[in-house]
Amino acid sequence: MDNSNVFPIQSAPMTAPVISNQQASVKETKDFGGLIKTIVIIVLALIAVTFIGLFIWMSVQYNEVNEDVTGQINSAVMVAKDKQAQELEAEFLEREKYPYKTFSGPADYGQLTFEYPRTWSVYIAADASNGGDFSAYFNPIQVNTVSKDTINALRVVIRDRSFEDVASEYQRYIDKKDSNLTVESITMGSGVTANRYTGNIPNTDLNGYIVIFKIRDKTAVLQTDSVLFKEDFDALLDTVTFNA
Repeated sequence: MDNSNVFPIQSAPMTAPVISNQQASVKETKDFGGLIKTIVIIVLALIAVTFIGLFIWMSVQYNEVNEDVTGQINSAVMVAKDKQAQELEAEFLEREKYPYKTFSGPADYGQLTFEYPRTWSVYIAADASNGGDFSAYFNPIQVNTVSKDTINALRVVIRDRSFEDVASEYQRYIDKKDSNLTVESITMGSGVTANRYTGNIPNTDLNGYIVIFKIRDKTAVLQTDSVLFKEDFDALLDTVTFNA
């Protein structure tokens, strides 16, 4: 069979798909939406980075400020402690320079108080905790053995007797023919009136000073066994106080 006159069958040419306006609009909308999402993500990322950066910066600033404040507080505390230590040391040195100590007797006996040289020692022979007389002895460096013949700078006795009775005893010594004991009325630094006796101390060979005054229903007797302590004794009397 002769195929020379047979024309080949040609296929129809392929045509590009036709995109409708509606499809194009949907595509554009999707692309725009994707772009918006991308922009939003970028913006959120930038905001997040900014906040993280601010947080880190603020944390660093806070730590620096906190360390600075803590350092200032510690420095202020150290300065305050140093100042307090210096003040306490100054007070201590001032007290050390002050040449007197303070004696305070039993509260039940009017709490007799006075200042005495800090170089003196004190020996309390009877504290009157069970009643009776209170007695204490003072002397430079150490208290001498207590007797009628030994000298101590100061003897303090609070007698459980009335002022009138004690004054009468000393008056009897004054009235003796061979007595050189004299009496005068004095006012001590606290304004308290007292009897001051000068001369030979009764029942001893000592020559000194005795002062007696009333404390409530009792009588305080302050005595120095030697005229050598007169200046200290007079200074001491100016500081005498007690609870009436």
